[in-house]
Amino acid sequence: MEVQLRARMEKNDDGDEKERIAMECSSPEAKLGIRVEDLWDNQEPQLSPTDKLNVCFESIPVSSFPLASASQVEIRSDCSLAEAVRILSQHKILSVPVVDVEASDDATWMERYIGIVEFAGIAVWILHQSEDDESNRVIPSPESNSSVAAFTANDGNGNQASMSPRSAAMTSGNFFGALTASELYKKTTVRDISGTFRWAPFLALQDTNSMLTVLLLLSKYKMKSVPVVGKAKIENIITQSAVIHMLAECAGLHWFESFGTKKLTEIGLPLMSSTQVVKVYEDESVLQAFRLMRLKGIGGIPVVERHGAKAVGNISVRDIQFLLTAPEIYKDCRSITAKDFLLASKKCREEHEGSTPLVSGMITCRKDDTLKNVILTLDSLKIHRIYVVDESEGLEGVITLRDIISRLVHEPRNYFGDFFDGFIPNCRV
Repeated sequence: MEVQLRARMEKNDDGDEKERIAMECSSPEAKLGIRVEDLWDNQEPQLSPTDKLNVCFESIPVSSFPLASASQVEIRSDCSLAEAVRILSQHKILSVPVVDVEASDDATWMERYIGIVEFAGIAVWILHQSEDDESNRVIPSPESNSSVAAFTANDGNGNQASMSPRSAAMTSGNFFGALTASELYKKTTVRDISGTFRWAPFLALQDTNSMLTVLLLLSKYKMKSVPVVGKAKIENIITQSAVIHMLAECAGLHWFESFGTKKLTEIGLPLMSSTQVVKVYEDESVLQAFRLMRLKGIGGIPVVERHGAKAVGNISVRDIQFLLTAPEIYKDCRSITAKDFLLASKKCREEHEGSTPLVSGMITCRKDDTLKNVILTLDSLKIHRIYVVDESEGLEGVITLRDIISRLVHEPRNYFGDFFDGFIPNCRV
């Protein structure tokens, strides 16, 4: 896209570059970028780049953002977890709205939806099944498909209890095969795992809200996606990934190049240093990785060597699908360690997709790389984080989609009033 944009601009000498680009460009995201460019050029020159972008995005309604291909995907509240996992995997999405089967035909959107089910929520459910807390319940054994009701084990403060060595051992053998074959997994519905919501059923925007509001919710307020609702249903879902794709499509435009050509260190990235990055050792249980992601509110975690600082792979919440959709790949494992999981999921991709995407690999960059290169890498590989390494491949930090969006805009004083006072929404993995 960048090469095409530049080529067209070089050919034009009549001052109509933006108009011709907008007419010829087939990308809806690039057309949105042209709108930002027009507004950018009209801002006062003394304003900082982020101040300019604040004004630009505040002037553009969310209705201008391209429709997501998966925005029309919904599931029923009586849908089983097995079916929910299949739908999420099929559409390659991390979350999907849940429609209340008891809602009337004339229901408002507040009455129509009960919430959003995510791989994150299903991951928590899996962790609960792996807890060996016999005082609360019995989990399916590797030799049996029997099941009983599951209850949450916690430490009294609402946090999930640590996995004991004994409970970690339950991840060995054919545990996942037994779990996914059990009646518990087949009959538990998405309604059964619905948690409590601060907003009922979720925080959503109207199509008249501004893009600035969306960007702030996706960055400072840690939302992974923002539903845009009409009178009775969700019209669009704007995700962090979609915003990064929009930025990538705008490469070559002046407003993008003004910050995209800066080195990561010049704009304060990475926000998280190596000592702050949550890690899992290669010989630890893969369920420990998912547990840490949930407790820390992160969507991915690096797998590192037990002795040495080198990272050998990455596990993300999306990878939970392999525990649920292909449990047979673990049947010969004595214990499913993080390293075993990386190898098994790679093999599964090769067998089912005919190739090995780099999703579970270590995608890295250096501190002196430009933000533009990082954005283009994240977008082209469709990943949510990139790890910053030094010359020896030692881990120096991590950059997420949220980190990048947070560098674009800032929250004006009293922008949300007292709506978020003392509260920041949970960062769901």
